[in-house]
Amino acid sequence: MYVQVRTIDGNRNVVLNISKLTTVDEFKLMVEKEMQVRPDLQRLFYQGKQLENGYKLFDYNINLNHVIQLMVKTNITNYSEKKYPTSSDRGSDKDNVNGLNEKAKEGEKKEAAESQFYRVGDAIDCIDLIYGAWFEATIVHILKDGDGLLYQVKWDAEEDGDPFNVDEEHIRPRARRLLAIGNLKIGQRVMINYNIESPTEIGYWYDLVIAKIHKTRTKEELTGTLFMGRDGQPLENQKVNPKGEIFAIEEPKLLCDRSADENAEMTNGGARRRVPAYCSTCLDNPNTNCRECGCRVCSGKEDDHLLLLCDECDHAYHIRCLDPPLTSLPTEDEWYCPECKNDESEIVKVGDKLKQSKKKSKAVGAEQDSKRDWGKGMACVGKTKDCTLVPPNHRGPIPGVEVGTCWKFRVQVSEVGVHRPHVAGIHGRETDCAYSLVLSGGYEDDIDNGDEFLYTGSGGRDLSGNKRTAEQSCDQELTRMNKALALNCNAKLNDVDGGEARDWKGGIPVRVVRNYKLAKHSKYAPADGNRYDGLYKVVKYYPQKGKSGFSVWRYVLRRDDPAPAPWTEQGKLRLESLGLEMIYPDGYLEAEKQNGNKRSKRGVFGATDDKSPPAKRRKTEGYKLEKEVSDLIKKDTANVKLWDDCRIALPEGKARFLAQVSERFTCVCCQEIVYRPVTTPCGHNICLSCLKRSFSAGVYSCPSCRYALEKNYRMLENDALTSTLLSLYPGYQAGR
Repeated sequence: MYVQVRTIDGNRNVVLNISKLTTVDEFKLMVEKEMQVRPDLQRLFYQGKQLENGYKLFDYNINLNHVIQLMVKTNITNYSEKKYPTSSDRGSDKDNVNGLNEKAKEGEKKEAAESQFYRVGDAIDCIDLIYGAWFEATIVHILKDGDGLLYQVKWDAEEDGDPFNVDEEHIRPRARRLLAIGNLKIGQRVMINYNIESPTEIGYWYDLVIAKIHKTRTKEELTGTLFMGRDGQPLENQKVNPKGEIFAIEEPKLLCDRSADENAEMTNGGARRRVPAYCSTCLDNPNTNCRECGCRVCSGKEDDHLLLLCDECDHAYHIRCLDPPLTSLPTEDEWYCPECKNDESEIVKVGDKLKQSKKKSKAVGAEQDSKRDWGKGMACVGKTKDCTLVPPNHRGPIPGVEVGTCWKFRVQVSEVGVHRPHVAGIHGRETDCAYSLVLSGGYEDDIDNGDEFLYTGSGGRDLSGNKRTAEQSCDQELTRMNKALALNCNAKLNDVDGGEARDWKGGIPVRVVRNYKLAKHSKYAPADGNRYDGLYKVVKYYPQKGKSGFSVWRYVLRRDDPAPAPWTEQGKLRLESLGLEMIYPDGYLEAEKQNGNKRSKRGVFGATDDKSPPAKRRKTEGYKLEKEVSDLIKKDTANVKLWDDCRIALPEGKARFLAQVSERFTCVCCQEIVYRPVTTPCGHNICLSCLKRSFSAGVYSCPSCRYALEKNYRMLENDALTSTLLSLYPGYQAGR
């Protein structure tokens, strides 16, 4: 099988053909060969776990086309310490405090200097490189740094905080002049308060370039480009309610040009600007006990140097309040509280050992097994995705899957929901019916005539010892899957003599897939892969002594599908017009190409000679919307643009159109096609249940774009969209 290795920054990506039994040590050598990174400089991560030497990829449940992230270590000699700390360095963590003290000491060793624009004690605004917002600070020292200047500043909000060094481009004179909205101009740059998560509440201070001013008797609103984030990324067309506070941005002024009043203002700093409270429970009151911002056990805030922060939930704990209590701060890089303690069977920290579960220790590939490398082929690959469009007990065709669709591997047929079992030939329930079956030539009694075939039931073989097939060794019984398939017949169940339907078309349909292995018994098998051949009905079933001498159950199935059979001339023309080709797993062709395999050029129905000229490809048959569906789409006025985007795919066929609909109408919360959708004012579609769950968690905004919704927002189901999706994907609501 194959996996992807991708660097953390996403700039490099390679595909490696590996075995599940490949060890991490061997895998690192493969990465070195392809990406020229020494094994000792590699840190490999998969699903949050670091891959440790001495283990196999099998131990980490790495599967087909999974992405393993590569972090390249940096030599300590090439490491340059970050020059300008951000507000994240202002916490109570002991290591951070020590680091800041060391940086302050380094600053004290530098030579004092003078600036043309600032002096010690000036009140300034300093940008936080994490939030991209401006906070109030004061200049403590001005130091010489080569040919430039270094400013040592201290946050005003932290009386006990330590000073840190910043460059001149990250500071500016303290904003002190309030502007009236009536005096603003288009294109003017001002500083406003904005809350990214909840625009109606107090937030941080950012720069805004005004593009539009909207003022009425009851509402004041600015629209423009907002600058935030580490690099001051511009956000276009942001609507901001300034809440009556708009500050003018002060430009640096030469010290010799300052007036006495300006010197006083720069030293005084003015009234503190409002900022959101860190803790909404106690509003940052240091005299109030609080379990949210204080100790989770005793709720006290004293001895903050003895508070441990959980790396998962960020809650604080006094080391004396833990059970059992600690006498000193732990030396580990990460610490988790009792509520967030990680599963001991997972690798969560560098150097931890993997603790195997009992189930996995007995699985194939464990140390006690043979040295046979079974992990290279596709037979050992598990599903990488599940069909959620319809429930497992869905009868009839799968929406969006055309008759004649062909997949390279059996596991893909399971992933799309056409035939869910990986190995079993029949999928069904003994108490319900059979939903699908696969013809692969497993029984010598099978007879295939295309539109009608004679099928042998399952059972009667000894498959102990993990055998995939064996000779018939006992009689079959009308139980389990045999009984399920018999229930599809439009006749009363008879477990002795069988039954025959008078009206066979009235039976329950069963999806039929033909596998290329059937070719040894039938000319209707595909040349390669697994092909969906449409719906069949059970005409009759009966017991019979087979060629092996044991009794088997026989089933006669007859095709009953409106689409022409793929092996007919009409069916072949239809497949060409639909543009159906062999479907491969994601990344399969890239892996084969990189591995140097020369795959024979096979179509869906047979091999073609490489020397023969390519056949002229027919024009793809477009898909014309049914009148009922078209009328429903017209009623959905809230999603006109999305439906116009979907209509662009109509000339490429129904399958492409449904794929486009599925992409455009996927719920951002559950990542499935929206069910009972609510169309928000910002134009996004969310499942009604997903939006209710979001509101119950206290998030009153659109999950897609954070558009602010009122707490009492009325969630109305878009009935027109619901009806349209049900007509395009019949039965999908049963899986929800």
